[in-house]
Amino acid sequence: MTTDADVIVIGAGLAGLVAATEIADAGRSVIVIDQEGEQNCGGQAFWSFGGLFLVDSPEQRRLGIRDSYELALQDWLGAAGFDRDEDLWPRRWAEAYLGFAAGEKRDWLRAMGHRIFPVVGWAERGGYDAMSHGNSVPRFHVTWGTGPGLIEPFVRRARAAQDSGRLGFRFRHRVDALTLTNGVVEGVSGAVLEPTQAPRGASSSRKVIGDFTLRAQAVIVASGGIGGNHELVRQNWPQRLGKPPQRMISGVPAHVDGRMLGITEAAGARLINRDRMWHYVEGLQNFDPIWPRHGIRILPGPSSMWFDATGKRLPAPLFPGSDTLGQLHAIMATGYDYSWFVLTQAIIKKEFALSGSEQNPDLTGKSWLMTARRATNKAAPAPVEAFKQHGADFIVRDNLDDLVVAMNALSGDNLLKPGELRSQIEARDREIDNAFVKDAQVMNIHNARRYIGDRLIRTAKPHKILDPAYGPLIAVRLNILTRKTLGGFETDLDARVFGQDGAIIPGLYAVGEAAGFGGGGMHGYRSLEGTFLGGCLFSGRNAGRAAAKAVA
Repeated sequence: MTTDADVIVIGAGLAGLVAATEIADAGRSVIVIDQEGEQNCGGQAFWSFGGLFLVDSPEQRRLGIRDSYELALQDWLGAAGFDRDEDLWPRRWAEAYLGFAAGEKRDWLRAMGHRIFPVVGWAERGGYDAMSHGNSVPRFHVTWGTGPGLIEPFVRRARAAQDSGRLGFRFRHRVDALTLTNGVVEGVSGAVLEPTQAPRGASSSRKVIGDFTLRAQAVIVASGGIGGNHELVRQNWPQRLGKPPQRMISGVPAHVDGRMLGITEAAGARLINRDRMWHYVEGLQNFDPIWPRHGIRILPGPSSMWFDATGKRLPAPLFPGSDTLGQLHAIMATGYDYSWFVLTQAIIKKEFALSGSEQNPDLTGKSWLMTARRATNKAAPAPVEAFKQHGADFIVRDNLDDLVVAMNALSGDNLLKPGELRSQIEARDREIDNAFVKDAQVMNIHNARRYIGDRLIRTAKPHKILDPAYGPLIAVRLNILTRKTLGGFETDLDARVFGQDGAIIPGLYAVGEAAGFGGGGMHGYRSLEGTFLGGCLFSGRNAGRAAAKAVA
C-alpha cells in the first residue's frame, strides 16, 4: 500500500502535537490534520491557565506539602467513583497517569524548557471525608507562561520536525470519514475548507473548496470534546445532575463540536461514559468575546458567600473551590441555572483570578513584577477589575439593600429578599469574632490560611462581609460554563481503540479529550483539576510512542 505518511494525527491541539512529535522523534513520518487555520495550532490548551497535576513535586515540598502516590490515588478514586463495567480501562489509565504525575512528568517537561510558578494552587478541596472527592493537599501547578508556555515546547518540536521533513501540517482539512479495509483503519478522507484569517478561537468559514484523501498505517484521533456544541451537551446531560440548563455559556470555541466523535464511532469505535462531563458553575459572560457565547471562569478563593437563585446559601461543603459537580447538582436542583456570589472588595482583591491565558497577562507574559503586584496592589488584578467594571454579571453597591435590588433587576426573577440574605450574612459575620467557629465555611477559611500559598495570594484575612471598612459590597451572577468531556473512546494503555465488539481496531488510536483523556474516562465522574492538560500529555505521549513502534 502506498501511504502519504506512517501516521495521521487528527487535531493540532496539545494531545495531537504531543503524539505527532513523539512519532517524528522516533524517525517516523506524520501528518497533522486540523479543520481550523494554522493560527489555532495548540488548540484549547493555548487558552488555558496551564495548570498541571503533580504529586510530591519539589514545589510542593518547598511549601511544606507532604504528598504521595498513595494519597493521590486515594483522592483520585474518591473523586472518580468508578462503578461501571466500562471502568476497567479508565481505572487502569488513572493508575498509570498518577504514576506519571508522581514520576517523570515534571522532569520530562522540564527537559523541554517548561517551568512552574512556585506557589502551588489548591483546587477541588472537597470537604466530605478522607475517602471522598477532593484534593487532600495542593497539587495545582501553574505553568510559567500559562497555556502558551505549555504548548510552546511541542510547537517548537513540531516545527523542527516539519523542517526536517518528518512532519507535515494540513490545516483547513476537515475529516469526514475514516478509511477502513477489512476492518483496518488505513487513512482519512474529507473536505478542504477555504483559507481563513479569523483570529485564534473565532468562528471560521465552512466553505468547501476541494476534497482530500490521505493514507497511513495508523490514525490517531485527537479531535477534542463537545463543549462548544450545546445541543450535544444537552443530549448527553446526565440525569443525576438534574435537567440540562436552559442557558449556558461556552468555555471553548464553537469548533469544539464533537463532530469527529460521531465519525469515529460510525467507523466502529466504542464510545463509553458519554454522560460524564465537566462544566463549571462560576462562569462569567465575556464583555469582550472571541467566540460565540464566550464565557470566562472565576477561580475563586474560599471566602465569598454563595447563594442559589432563591437566596438560600449553598450547603456545606459546597464552598468556592470545593466540589464543582456537587455545586452544579445543587444549583440545578433549584430549578434555575444560575447562582450568586456575595463578597467584598477585600475578597475580590485577594481571591479572584480568572481562568485563561488571556486573563493573566502577568503569568502568561512571565513578568515577575506584574505577578508580585497581585499580592501588593490595593485593587484586584486588572482583568478582574475590568470584568467588575464592564461585565454584565457584576454589581457593586455600598449597602446590602441596594445590592439586592440590583441583583433582582439583573436576574429579572425577583426571587431575592433583602431580609433573608441579611440574616444569613449577619449570622456568618458573628462567627468571625472567634478563631474557633461552627460555620463550616469559616472553618475552611482558617484552614486555607494555614497553607502559606493561600495566605500569601489566595485567601483574604477573615472579616465581616457587612463591615464597610472592607467594602464596597459586590454581587456576581454565576452562569453554567461548558468545558470538558470526561467520557470518550475506550482505549488500552497504548491508546489503541476498542471496537464495539470488544476487539482492538487495528490502526486506530485516540487521545486527549476524545478518549476521555485516556481509556474512555480516566477521571470517572469528577476531576481533581490540573488533570485535563496532563491527560493530553500522557495519552498523546503513549499513543505517539506506541504508533511509532507499530508501523512497519
